[in-house]
Amino acid sequence: MSIEAEFQKLFAGRPEVWRAPGRVNLMGEHTDYTGGLVLPVALSWEAQVAAAAREDSILRMTSEAFRETVEFSISEMPVHRQGHWSDYVLGVAHQLRRRDLLSQGADLLIRSTVPVGAGLSSSAALEVAVASALLGLAGATLSRLDLAKLCQDAEVGFVGTQCGIMDMFVSLTARADHATLIDCTRLESRFVPLPGNLTILVIDSGVRHALASGEYNQRRASCEEGLHLLQREGVAAESLAELSGLALEKHAEVLGPLLHRRLRHVVSENARVRATAQALEAGNLETLGRLFAESQLSLRDDYEVSCSELDLLCAIAARHEAVIGARMTGGGFGGSVVVLTRSSAGLGASILKAYRDASGLRGAVLEVVAASGASRLPHSLKN
Repeated sequence: MSIEAEFQKLFAGRPEVWRAPGRVNLMGEHTDYTGGLVLPVALSWEAQVAAAAREDSILRMTSEAFRETVEFSISEMPVHRQGHWSDYVLGVAHQLRRRDLLSQGADLLIRSTVPVGAGLSSSAALEVAVASALLGLAGATLSRLDLAKLCQDAEVGFVGTQCGIMDMFVSLTARADHATLIDCTRLESRFVPLPGNLTILVIDSGVRHALASGEYNQRRASCEEGLHLLQREGVAAESLAELSGLALEKHAEVLGPLLHRRLRHVVSENARVRATAQALEAGNLETLGRLFAESQLSLRDDYEVSCSELDLLCAIAARHEAVIGARMTGGGFGGSVVVLTRSSAGLGASILKAYRDASGLRGAVLEVVAASGASRLPHSLKN
């Protein structure tokens, strides 16, 4: 059943529908919040929000995935996160209220095909879709960059995940059949075409994480601490994106082993993003494979955000001749692996079977179709 038809079963009124995609990051893990470079692709998996305005101040929302309806007055919304799926909606609503862009209630029906906790940005897809819907109902507009910043503020300020802007930015701005190279300091981007002989698979490990629970935020705190120590030593860098490998190694003793490893990942990963974009544009698959292997090792050993299941998936994928490279993607501690391959025929099923046999976990596979950014959908129901 279409989301419009389902909405009309639950609520009065005819809705408008907005969509926003999830994303897979080809290269540039944990570099966005340090002002670095990232190279994501928007997915065909997406969040959809059907919405209609109300005459009162009630914000009523239903999640199909959680089979639950909750409601709040927009003038009396909780000021702290509740540890509930509605936090992502409430965070957006708070940010809109602060900008005087939300003064009327609404009914929202939320449908999403982005797996929760798989490292594919289900939260940003939801935030962007909700923000687009509420702005649309209000007859208001924001630039895509300002809307991305609003959604980032919602996740950082209300949900409590100290995330960067990558997920929201690409969900809003992506181009079909392209990756998006984003400079997270300058907030500038350009599109990188994907080679026609390259197939991208996302393999969900089935292991779930909760980024706001601590580990993700600890990694960001380590980066900030390391940068502060280097600045005290006279290193002229406003962000880790400006830090050279030479300066990092010169001050390794000051940083100590842990912070040195954390910053080494960020510095080397930024270099890999540049090299990956160049390799994609040149169609250099051999270089892509090497870069993916280096990134996975760095994420596992230096940044320590991989886990045994993700390592296992990468190792299984690497055994196949058609596979160019495999690495974890997303925040880590579970989630998904992104696999580059020359041919996907039967490959995903073969990797999943070996993974299930070795781990007992089912997992899931998606062949990536690089999608476009957020948009309003045409009506599917006749008047």
